[in-house]
Amino acid sequence: MSILSLRNVGFSYNKSTKVLEGINYEFEKGRVYAIVGRSGAGKTTLLSLLSGLTSPTEGAIIFDGKDVRKIDRYKYRSYYVGVVFQQFNLLPHLTAVENVELSMRASGKHIPEKRKLAMGLLDKVELDEVLAKRRILKLSGGEQQRVAIARALSYNPDIILADEPTGNLDLTTQEEIMDIFQHLAKEENKCIIIVSHSPEVANSVDEVYELAPLKEKRRKKPAMGDKVPKVQLSMEEAVQPETGDEIQPETKD
Repeated sequence: MSILSLRNVGFSYNKSTKVLEGINYEFEKGRVYAIVGRSGAGKTTLLSLLSGLTSPTEGAIIFDGKDVRKIDRYKYRSYYVGVVFQQFNLLPHLTAVENVELSMRASGKHIPEKRKLAMGLLDKVELDEVLAKRRILKLSGGEQQRVAIARALSYNPDIILADEPTGNLDLTTQEEIMDIFQHLAKEENKCIIIVSHSPEVANSVDEVYELAPLKEKRRKKPAMGDKVPKVQLSMEEAVQPETGDEIQPETKD
């Protein structure tokens, strides 16, 4: 059963600027998804919709059987959805564990033994005790990404949204991060949704959705809400950089 559904979703900034149209996606717990597409396809807008920061101008987003517009926005974002930001958005002068603890406090949830839980989450993303007590400024990009994932998990959300989580990492670290996401999906029954240009990421997930700019969608099929086989994702489409895209599936055999 889907934990999150997009039903004929569209979004327009104004009458003349439509970004998304007719999207029908289904996301289940226990699976890892990738959303791919070239610059201008609307990936950042879609992430904003999924995270509850923005409401669709057409259609509906359904979370656990309820229209997101009828759910308290703060509770939706603070209880049910965790976001891993493209630039991490960690506080550099705090330690890794302090960043995770701060997220727990900000969520508004009653979370006892925050330090113990935060250390456990950092261990889960393979960050040892020494690194957990080190300031963010002293951590590598891959280590900071692990902290960002732990922070997104800090209030135990059902859904993790990740914006280009491997974009600036070497291939080995990319694989390690993807292993963490797969573990979270399979062992902890999380729904993981990743936006990425990386072909390695697209080939490491369970399902891939491809977004196309509206002008291309209107010229050819399939529609931008269709699942696409991973083997059809060209290297050029997967790795083409996207400017300004930061948030503020064929089934695998």
